[in-house]
Amino acid sequence: MNTEIEVKFVNINHDDIRDRLKLIGAKLEQPMRLMQRVTIDSSEMRSKNAFLRVRNQGDKITLTYKQFDELSISGAKEIEIIVNNFDETIKLLAAAGLPHGSFQETKRETWKLGSTEIVLDIWPWLHPYIEIEGQSEHEVKSVASLLNLDWSEAVFGDVMEAYRIQYPNIGADDTVGKIAEVKFGHPLPDFLKK
Repeated sequence: MNTEIEVKFVNINHDDIRDRLKLIGAKLEQPMRLMQRVTIDSSEMRSKNAFLRVRNQGDKITLTYKQFDELSISGAKEIEIIVNNFDETIKLLAAAGLPHGSFQETKRETWKLGSTEIVLDIWPWLHPYIEIEGQSEHEVKSVASLLNLDWSEAVFGDVMEAYRIQYPNIGADDTVGKIAEVKFGHPLPDFLKK
């Protein structure tokens, strides 16, 4: 499996970050776009803090196995392949006994600075955040520093870590992955209202 070296910073003003990205010479690769994904898990995957994801990124469709060994800059492991059909991939997995549990909409904008990728993410019911992913911890920390982000506020793990910061009363087992449809414009789920 490949190790992802990535960090999140939550509650970010995207307009401010765009200005900072331009100042440091980052290049916009893809403007903000709607993305669709489904997540698939099983008791075995949950025991490893892992899941499958089929994601339509706008320019490509990917099938990913993602596993979080720990909540750290290098704790995420993944195997990802490009597939050519979002709906048919979902049907294939369902036919193999792996139906999806959640359909999710998100919005994402992608920037590059050298080999480092900076993405601006928006999820339903969540304040905007960014992810910085690079080839080394030093590279990721350097870009965070150039963007004037406080490393003590770094967040590691999947998107639920950002939800847990914004909604500190949700339980350890509560996840948007258990919601059939995570879509913009849908009402706030009950478990986030606690």
